[in-house]
Amino acid sequence: MKNAINEASLLDMLGFITPLPAPFQKRVKEEMCTSYFKRKQLVLKPGEICRRLYFICSGFLRGYFIDENGKECTTWFVGKGELMISSYSFFTQQPSIEYIEVLEDTRVQSLTWHELNSLYADFKEGNLLGRIFTQKYLLLSEQRTLFLRTHKPEHKYDLLIAANPKIELQTTQANIASYLGISRETLSRIKRSKIESSRKQHQIISAVKH
Repeated sequence: MKNAINEASLLDMLGFITPLPAPFQKRVKEEMCTSYFKRKQLVLKPGEICRRLYFICSGFLRGYFIDENGKECTTWFVGKGELMISSYSFFTQQPSIEYIEVLEDTRVQSLTWHELNSLYADFKEGNLLGRIFTQKYLLLSEQRTLFLRTHKPEHKYDLLIAANPKIELQTTQANIASYLGISRETLSRIKRSKIESSRKQHQIISAVKH
């Protein structure tokens, strides 16, 4: 597990958004649960209810579902400093239809649905944070939809790498292709093309210098 100095903290993240009064911090510290998950472990399976809102202190995870053809469809990746839930299951407290899989050993801090709603009810800061996060993840959901529908595969790959430079070390090519909505063959073609383009560009620069 990574050194705690390099890990993110739920309270630090919340405090960065808005000043937190001492009673709010005390409540979170008392109720917050710290957990560890190993690589390849499933945090959630279809049919289970997502009972907790997780904050990723360190690690990397993905969400996916199985389509009618038995194919895994990756819907999101999440890493250090981000929140993780199965949105529908958590907010409705109904069974999930997706899996949450650990891609790297992960440490999380979490609050239950009841604890979170208690913070909303008892602190104005809780309501503010709730609105901010709801807005953020609605925007991310819309961006994800537009990402899949409006960009060419090459551009989608570039955007993913720009947002997650280490992702090819953190997960498989199959998961990346699934997230981009393309086949592994298409992903391989894109990567070969970019390597060849980079090689030619390097040759041109070398020729100019000499």
